[in-house]
Amino acid sequence: MSFAKAFFDVGLFTNQASAMRDYYQQLGLSFDHSLKLGGGVLQHRYQADDAILKINDARDPLAEASASALTELLIALPGCSEAVKKQDPDGNCIRLVPPGKDDIQGLALRMSVSDVATSTRFYTEVLGLHELRAGVLSCGKGLLLLQASGQPPCAASPLAARGLRYLTLQIFDCDKTYAHAIGHGATGVREPVNMGSTARIAFIQDPDGVWIELSQRASVAGKSL
Repeated sequence: MSFAKAFFDVGLFTNQASAMRDYYQQLGLSFDHSLKLGGGVLQHRYQADDAILKINDARDPLAEASASALTELLIALPGCSEAVKKQDPDGNCIRLVPPGKDDIQGLALRMSVSDVATSTRFYTEVLGLHELRAGVLSCGKGLLLLQASGQPPCAASPLAARGLRYLTLQIFDCDKTYAHAIGHGATGVREPVNMGSTARIAFIQDPDGVWIELSQRASVAGKSL
């Protein structure tokens, strides 16, 4: 599989968008634009290199997510001289790192998975990421850092729940990528649909129930829908 962008994006949901937006803007992430998603959700998009942090501002009260495999968001921040652990206003675990530390650029995600080998096979064979070294997978410059949880896969939880909820892969053909993923063992949860003229998207889940958005975004893929 070829990717339309050499990074993945990361999506979170919140009921306190003002505090969250202030927090990430003060860290140094640059605001890109806001996008209405429907269903009372307004998405605020912040850039870290070419990766996007998507703060999904939900109008309705969000449920607390069950234990998630997405345990830490790592941000390569220009001017950062050493790794620093933080928490955002919603309690999401954040780690600021100097750009290039441990090959991290833009955004990276630490994932606590039931079985590292199973997750590695899924992300490399089903979605086309590359294994840089044991437990470290790359989507271009974006890194997934896998660590074993010692627990069975988490129970499925809704996409719209508080916290770090999903990663987005920018691809050239949503329908083909979705069909390939389903044919190779991914769990399909939302079939491809158009989001106006902006993007065609679908959602699958990995072996630990992590939501993965497959996005054919017109401005990134270089073709209209």
